[in-house]
Amino acid sequence: MNLRIATDIGGTFTDLVAVDEKGKTILGKSHTTPPNFEEGVIEVIKKSGITPKEITDFIHGTTTIINALTERKGAKTGLITTKGFRDVLELARCNRPDLFNMVFAKPRPFIPRYLRREVAERIAYDGKIVIPLEETDIEKAVEYFKEEGVEAVAVCFINSYANDVHERRTVEKVKELWPEIFVTSSIEVTKEWREYERTSTVALNSYVMPVASAYVNNLEGRLCEIGCDAKKYIMQSNGGTTTFEQAKQTPINMVESGPVAGVYGAAILGKAVGEENIIAFDVGGTTAKCSLIDQGEVKVTTEYRIERTERYAGYPIMAPVVDIVEIGNGGGSIAWIDEAGSLKVGPQSAGALPGPVAYGKGGEEPTTTDACLLTGRLSPKNFDNQVDMEHVAKVIQQKVGEHFQMNAEDAAMSILRVAESNMFNALKLISVRRGYDPRDFTMVAFGGGGPMHCAYLAKELNVRKVIVPVAAPVFSAWGMLMTDVRHDYIQTNIRRMNEVSAQELNRMWDSLIVQADEQFQREGVAKDHVVYHFIADMRYMGQEHTVKVNVPPLPWTQESKEEIIRCFHETHEHFYTYKLLETPTEIVNLHLVAYGRLDKPELAKIAPQMDSLENAFLEKRSVYFTEDGWMETPVYSREKLGSGVVFDGPVIIEEAAASTVVAKGQRLTVDIYGNLVIETEVQE
Repeated sequence: MNLRIATDIGGTFTDLVAVDEKGKTILGKSHTTPPNFEEGVIEVIKKSGITPKEITDFIHGTTTIINALTERKGAKTGLITTKGFRDVLELARCNRPDLFNMVFAKPRPFIPRYLRREVAERIAYDGKIVIPLEETDIEKAVEYFKEEGVEAVAVCFINSYANDVHERRTVEKVKELWPEIFVTSSIEVTKEWREYERTSTVALNSYVMPVASAYVNNLEGRLCEIGCDAKKYIMQSNGGTTTFEQAKQTPINMVESGPVAGVYGAAILGKAVGEENIIAFDVGGTTAKCSLIDQGEVKVTTEYRIERTERYAGYPIMAPVVDIVEIGNGGGSIAWIDEAGSLKVGPQSAGALPGPVAYGKGGEEPTTTDACLLTGRLSPKNFDNQVDMEHVAKVIQQKVGEHFQMNAEDAAMSILRVAESNMFNALKLISVRRGYDPRDFTMVAFGGGGPMHCAYLAKELNVRKVIVPVAAPVFSAWGMLMTDVRHDYIQTNIRRMNEVSAQELNRMWDSLIVQADEQFQREGVAKDHVVYHFIADMRYMGQEHTVKVNVPPLPWTQESKEEIIRCFHETHEHFYTYKLLETPTEIVNLHLVAYGRLDKPELAKIAPQMDSLENAFLEKRSVYFTEDGWMETPVYSREKLGSGVVFDGPVIIEEAAASTVVAKGQRLTVDIYGNLVIETEVQE
């Protein structure tokens, strides 16, 4: 038997999905094992009963990179930059998010000033060499970094996106002088303009390089130890995969490695069931994440920032990342009372250890999971440990109930209302506030908590239909099995559309295609498996920022240019409500998306429901609903339901590690693939 497997490390659980050549699916879930995350991967493989020698393809998603950044556990990093540009990271941007905060402080750079060294060199905006590279400055910088105990080096020169000769030579020189050091140049990560964002990106890439290299090597070593000789891939933030070796060179591309797989999986599922407008909604142990898919297209941005809030600018990463809104509200999010006496949920999380109170591992802070238990949404029987319900109620009562003078059940419901309010705001950010009508979209809810909250949130957001997919608790891992190897090549090359010829634009694209072909050849991807997608970042002349426009394949003609300009006008009008038909347009960046197609499993169909639903019936229990209070609710086992089954709410469908809650007035249907489809009457 040949198996393709995917593993996804979350804040609380490590998930596994495996599919054989006949389409049979194997699911696995085990606790995440910080700080040795690779042990959780090995554990979930063993727990699922998979024979390692049967694995042909291994795809992995990890939180290692984002954890290293948020916890400041990267390497001591030095920066080599153009003379006069030492303080780019310090200057950052002037358009601060919290305008009226008189004590506002810019984010502190990951590379302190004393570890930033200047080199005499200068490239002009058009790629011409103004000042030759002074290699003795590189030698001095390396000696200084050695004395300071630097573990990684980043190289970023002004305008290197237009001519990378100085950066390439600097990296060569550093490696000659210091072969064992981790070193990255900005052109290895991005060739897009904007000096601050580019410098920040390469700085963060170097900062996590030693961590990523150690982690990938440890994981690869442990897989070899258990006899796994499969092709190995790692999930990237752009919605595609890459090889283990490439992941060690540009680890910043894994910053949202796990979450984006679920979004991509939602897009694939949507196409299979005839729904191309999708709101992907993922609630895990630590966070809730959502993303919007318009006409089957997963939105990708290069304007991603970590740690960004309404009052904090965060750190830019100019790497392709699926456009996700993420908040600190998951199953393990802690409920607490702030200084003003208000109830808050998250972003602090109980994580895998000690976890929620219900886990019985020493957790003494009430969490969303504990509140779901006390309100009947979750059953203690669905846990892999003995749950002390009296202790759960006691903790919620002491930490929340007493403050508001309410009983434990009402306190638990208050926790859920706050948590779901936070999730609702995140869903509005990716839909209503971007000019989309939620009534035109179907929600795909997954993760351990997504099915539990989706029905209420869909009703609030005015979404007509919700799909809870098969393997919902491990859906991000399933999404990885549906991905391809993907590389993005972005090149800044500003050209006015009324002045540049189609032939010149074709030549610019050809240079990117050559890079892609060479990359896939090194990775062993056959030429006939490579597919290209073309995107142009465009703007009106005089504008500062751009919008992304999907453009036709090569070769371009004069007619192609006219079609591209028309598409730009329409795209700009969609996002900004106006278009300037008489204003000249510009292409700023060419963005080539190159896919190396991999074999993927097909969606398996399930048998129709033939026997009585009594076989699937588990129990009837009291469940506290937001609008209707306590209601006696039937509970059914998902694995015993066939296609065609219809339930009117209230009803709960339970499976391992997840519980789908359907409210009064909603209808649930099991479709031919085993997905749970919840339909709600919406307000017109």
